[in-house]
Amino acid sequence: MQTQTHPLIAPTLGTARNLTSFHYGPGGGQKIYIQSSLHADELPGMLVSWALRRKLAALEGAGKVRGEVVIVPVANPIGLNQHFLGHLTGRFETNSAQNFNRNFYELSALIQPGIEARLTDNLDANRTAIRAAMREALDAQEPVTELESQRLALQKLSYDADVVLDLHCDWEAAMHLYTNPDLWPEVEPLACYLDAKASLLALNSVGNPFDEIHSFCWSDLRGRYGDRFPIPNGSVSVTIELRGQREVSYEYAERDAQAIIEYLTSRGVIDGTAAPLPALEFAATPLAGAEPIVAPISGVLVYRCEVGTWVDVGHEIADIVDPLTDRVVTLKSTVAGVLYARHLTRFATAGLEFARIAGAKAFRSGSLLSN
Repeated sequence: MQTQTHPLIAPTLGTARNLTSFHYGPGGGQKIYIQSSLHADELPGMLVSWALRRKLAALEGAGKVRGEVVIVPVANPIGLNQHFLGHLTGRFETNSAQNFNRNFYELSALIQPGIEARLTDNLDANRTAIRAAMREALDAQEPVTELESQRLALQKLSYDADVVLDLHCDWEAAMHLYTNPDLWPEVEPLACYLDAKASLLALNSVGNPFDEIHSFCWSDLRGRYGDRFPIPNGSVSVTIELRGQREVSYEYAERDAQAIIEYLTSRGVIDGTAAPLPALEFAATPLAGAEPIVAPISGVLVYRCEVGTWVDVGHEIADIVDPLTDRVVTLKSTVAGVLYARHLTRFATAGLEFARIAGAKAFRSGSLLSN
């Protein structure tokens, strides 16, 4: 195992932060990149990364790691330092109000001017050429803020990975994941091992989140040049939502880390025989089919069903109780699917999106992610 340190731009005099990456395996095979807690207040992934490191150290010691596995347990040291009256606010940078998981460099746009001339009729040569163009484009960037330097450092670590796993969680949620529909055949085994209750597919959800800036480039290039040049899925990138913010336990971390190990074993990154593939309980659905449940009034939020459960059309999801007027508004699902996430708060403001249901039919467009 090798440890690398990646300095960030110092935001003020007398301060400095850095990213730390841990590299397992001899290299030369597949490259796997796994990071956690890009939203710094989403801590289950940090514990999963810790458990993964222990497993990988043992596997490496036994000579069973065939490729390179890179772990970045703390992907957002900036956000970890943002405390307001004792509360960790790790989703948005307080200086700019930017979401830490948005606005990564769009690789497709950066390499577009010169990539066509590098493409040939050889698929492997095209993978190498595209990754070389990505590296050159990232090397040419000149970040001016600490946040920009953090984004760039993470992309330089991950742009050439065959698999990119970004470990997150929601407020309260069942295990679920997000990925590109082009990648689903390669991601489905991971969803099975993790026992994902929802698998949400989108080519471009808008906003350049971390997982999408890896896979979208390859899909975009296939759309532009695929009729003339063979272009692979050069990055199987997935956002894994490890249930809710409060679901931090050794038991969950061990289970989730082992699921990832089984997936890597099934891909041949780790020597051995993967565990039998469990069945996926619920089919993958388009992210554009996810129904947001929005509060029409303010009041006390009382949930009527649990995350991870199937709901039919008309199922009662929650009540909003106004204790001043005795008014009770019951919100119902208009789609059938899994209630995969809900808000941690129990007080609704008018217009609050407090739950999401994974419906099978796409009906939304534009920006598909929460803020």
